[in-house]
Amino acid sequence: MYLIGYDIGSSSIKAALLDAATGKCLATATGSAEELVIQVPRSGWAEQDPEMWWQEVIKATHALQQLHPFDPAAVNAIGIAYQMHGLVCVDKEQQVLRPAIIWCDSRAVQIGDEAAIALGEAYTLPHLLNSPGNFTASKLRWVQQNEPEKYKRIQHIMLPGDFIAMRLTGDAATTLSGLSEGIFYDFADQQVSASLLNYYNIDRELLAPVVPTFGEQGRVTEKAAQLLGLKAGIPVTYRAGDQPNNAFSLNVLQPGEAATTAGTSGVVYAVHDQVAYDAQSRVNTFIHVNQTAKEIRNGVLMCLNGTGILNSWLRSITGGLDYNKMNELAAQAPIGSEGLQIFPFGNGAERILANRQPGARMEGLAFGVHHQQHLLRAGQEGIVFALTYGVDIMREMGLKINRVRAGKANMFLSPLFREAFANTAGVSIELYNTDGALGAARAAGVGSGYYSNMKDAFIGMECLATIEPEKGPQQAYAAAYNQWKKRLDQILLEY
Repeated sequence: MYLIGYDIGSSSIKAALLDAATGKCLATATGSAEELVIQVPRSGWAEQDPEMWWQEVIKATHALQQLHPFDPAAVNAIGIAYQMHGLVCVDKEQQVLRPAIIWCDSRAVQIGDEAAIALGEAYTLPHLLNSPGNFTASKLRWVQQNEPEKYKRIQHIMLPGDFIAMRLTGDAATTLSGLSEGIFYDFADQQVSASLLNYYNIDRELLAPVVPTFGEQGRVTEKAAQLLGLKAGIPVTYRAGDQPNNAFSLNVLQPGEAATTAGTSGVVYAVHDQVAYDAQSRVNTFIHVNQTAKEIRNGVLMCLNGTGILNSWLRSITGGLDYNKMNELAAQAPIGSEGLQIFPFGNGAERILANRQPGARMEGLAFGVHHQQHLLRAGQEGIVFALTYGVDIMREMGLKINRVRAGKANMFLSPLFREAFANTAGVSIELYNTDGALGAARAAGVGSGYYSNMKDAFIGMECLATIEPEKGPQQAYAAAYNQWKKRLDQILLEY
């Protein structure tokens, strides 16, 4: 019996084939070898074609079959993880009306800020737990204001994972977790926010019907099955945003547990059993995948946009070095990079900076002192320091973050990055043999009922390594971080 998981990212579309009985990953594949194109029509904008995602899903599914031939009739269920906060608009024929406005697009920041003021502090944070900011609802308002003819033709708006589920099943739907990540959900009233919809003049009917996060959400159509090389009728039994799903992938489900990732974006995501928010909405609270009517399970998320893109940029300006070589060179420079500092804020509005966009900066460069290894180390340290800055905000909210779990992938492949994060943030890091696509496959098994409980879904998952903070390096990293943070405070005052 097999389970298939898809991870719909902005850089790549990944698929995983899981042996349901053993929890063993049989194959993983991406649709294309090259990173997916993000269109930037104007500075601060970021768009992708949703149909490109669907074509990449098809390619990735065929690649799975080539890597590990399997009987389509033995596929028990499909799960979907997806890039959060995007806006997909479709008409009554389920055709895409415009490119998706994706997570790192900043065009709606002012719209969200104005909404927060108009709705008032007494409503916005206690009810939405976030400023409307740059999230899906504000992006939809932008379309309404700037593309009224397209807006009139919208039958449903969806998140990226909702769109892929629709292409699989023919059914437009979303989840409560999805509504919360779009800032459509009122946590106090436990329903769609009528106040926000009224202020934005958005018709409730544009939101797709709600289905459970775990459970049958539709079945693969004959058309989709032919394109994918699968059997019609396979149930889609799970969908979640990439960060709640990453937490599920790492068995982060209970209060006090936390997950982290450092791929396209850098994220720390912690589970909380309280309805809590940051007064400046620098970190954000959403419904976690295992929330129930009896138990509050919210996910508090801090996000750094400029993570993978900074590492990729450093690679390009250092001659296209292999990432392993970059990590080796970075480790040759001392902690603190001898005063060279990088501020990784060059990829749109940063939530941890209250949606400000000061831009990326490099400071303290001395031609006679700094070389390639210093630049590469300063890049990794800049990302770590920004993540720690966000963790500090989460701790101010009352979350106790002492141990985090991560997949051994992306920047967590770097021993230097792992050491820097553990010692700067003061956390133990556990690395596991999992990723978002595998997590979505495991969750599909929960949603289909193959696994009788969530604990059973993690058979085959192993802790590969644990990194603990060390007293000596902790002191050195603390000194470097404090200098970086002091300068960041000055930058934000000047902004």
